[in-house]
This record gives sequence, C-alpha cells and structure tokens, in this order.
Amino acid sequence: MKSRFNTVSVHRCTLWRMAALVPLVCLAMVFVFTACSQKEQAHEERLVNVHVWEAQVRKVRPHLETTGTLKAYEEVLVSAEVDGIIKNILVDEGSVVKAGQLLAQINDTDYNLDRERTQAAMRQAQASLENARAEYGRKEALFKDELITRQQFDDISTRVSLAEAELASVKATLAIAQERLARTKIYSPLNGAVKEKKLSAGDFVRNGMPVFQVISTNPLKLSFTVAEKDVARLKKDQEISFTVDAFPDKTFTGKVSLLYPNVEERTRTLQAEALVPNADRMLKPGYFARVQIFIEASRDAVVVPVTALLYDNATIRVFVVTAGKAEPRVIKIGNKYGEVVEIIEGVEENEQVVVVGQNNLSEGVKVNVAR
Repeated sequence: MKSRFNTVSVHRCTLWRMAALVPLVCLAMVFVFTACSQKEQAHEERLVNVHVWEAQVRKVRPHLETTGTLKAYEEVLVSAEVDGIIKNILVDEGSVVKAGQLLAQINDTDYNLDRERTQAAMRQAQASLENARAEYGRKEALFKDELITRQQFDDISTRVSLAEAELASVKATLAIAQERLARTKIYSPLNGAVKEKKLSAGDFVRNGMPVFQVISTNPLKLSFTVAEKDVARLKKDQEISFTVDAFPDKTFTGKVSLLYPNVEERTRTLQAEALVPNADRMLKPGYFARVQIFIEASRDAVVVPVTALLYDNATIRVFVVTAGKAEPRVIKIGNKYGEVVEIIEGVEENEQVVVVGQNNLSEGVKVNVAR
C-alpha cells in the first residue's frame, strides 16, 4: 500500500511541475518571435544618409601632367676683351638691358695714346709714299730718255713698293689700335637682364675675365620630364599650360620646342623643353611649374568627382543611387581634370553618384539622399 501511494505521489508531482513550465516556455517563445520581428523590421527600415552628385558631360582636353623648372632662354658671361682698370659700371644686378647697351667702360687713356701714335706713323708713311711716287714719276721720264741707268730706275721703284708696304702695315696697326680702343667699352650681347655683376669700378681686369652674367628672359625655357610610358604621346609644337606658386590663380601657356634624343636610364624619363612668352617679365627663371601637356583635341566626356571613387587594388568602383537603393558599379576612368575624373565606362550622364557616405554602403542598401 505504501509503495503504491508513493508512486502516485511522484506522478502527481511531475505533472504539477510540467504544468508550471508550460506558461514559461510559451512566454519565452513569444519573446523570441517578438525580438526577431523587431530586428527584421529595423533592418528593413534602416536608411543610410548619403550625398550624391549628378554625372555630367563636360568638354575636356586629354593631357599629361608633370612638373618642371623655368630657365633663361640664353645665359651669357660677358667678359673684358682688353686689360685695364674699370672706369665705371653703368648697370647693376637686375637691370633690364638691350642688345648693344653699354654696360661698363675700361680706362681708355693708354689705348687712345696708342691710336694717336699709330695715326702719326700713318701720316708719315703716307708722306714717304707720296715723295717716293713723285720721284718715281720724275725718274721714269728720265729713264725713257735714257738719262739715268736701269739700276737707278729700279731703286726708285723699290722705294715706292717699300713705302706702299709700310703704309699698309701702319694702317693695319691703326685698325688694331682702334679695335682695342673700342673694346674698352663693354656692351650687352642680348636683350635681357643682368643676373650677376662680378666686378666693380676700380677693379683691374684682364682680357677674358668675366664682368657680367646676362640672361635672356623673353621668351623663357620650361624644362620638364615625361615618363617613358608617355614618350610616344609627346610631340614638338604641342600646347602646354602651367601654374607657378608666385601666381597660383594665373595660368601660363607655351609650346613644346625640344625633345631630347635619349631617355635617362636612371629615372626612365625623357627630358623636354617648351618655349614660354614672357613679355611682361612676370615669370622668373628658377620658378617651379606644374605642367599640363595637351596631347589631344577637346572632346565631350562624362565626369564625376574624384571623391566618389572607391579603390580595391586594380578595381575602381562607385555607388549609384537607383530607385532609392545603392548599386555598386565597376568603372574605367580616364584623365583627371582638377576635382573631377573622366568616366570611360560604367556610369552614364545624369546618374546619381554617391560622393559622401559610400563607405557605409553595400548592394541593395536603402539610402536617404541628404540635401
């Protein structure tokens, strides 16, 4: 009896416990289903805020970009051509000069005296020649009348020849003296500016000693390099534009004038030069320049801001908003033009390209376009 009673009690206790657990299990299931439903609803309603930019068609001109340095078109060391003391200097560093302008003068006293002495010698030689010719005329008549010997006539003929030679020699000496006198004045060989004055008044100079360094500043040469892979697209007479830090808001132009015959082995670049007009002398030799070399004519192209691009190794993507959702596009780009880049394929005109917030996007995510 006791064993049966105990068995019945155990069964009743088990049933009671199961009955107590049923509400708890149901409550837990309701909580789980409710949480999942809320999570799904939150996911469906999640919107990512973005800024977009409408892809545009603009007129662009393909170009190469590089850097370069402005240089003087010509640079000349002006030297003394005679020995002497510098009497005066008429220009200073920075002076604008013209070809043939007097820059300095060497003391010419000794050279003046040398010229005058030679002029006196020439007058004497001319007088001697005139006397010899007069005597030749007289003796020629006597020789014809056989009143003097052949030897006497030959002597006067020789004297005339010697007088002529002496006069010619003195004339040559006078020409040298005049040339040396003229070289006491130092002139500019070109239009430009004085870069450096190496001596001052009172200094003694010798023939060949540099006195000035003069540079030509109109036009200027722009020296730049182009990578080996772009050499085939570079040609003479192509137009260029460039900016310098001294005038950041102004664009200057020029034309390619020289392509060097070899590629530098160490840097794998080709050296080139362009001629740049500089009539107003705004540009100075030595300026650093950011250069664009135009390699094709202007054409229409679809462009988007550079900030829209996402890089994944060699792959470039953008996100386009379509029907309120983010759509990734793999694109191919061309040249960069300031803050925009050319899209060769992947995006069409007027499509909404995400420029802010694209890092938070994935395919199909709903977006809120912020205004």
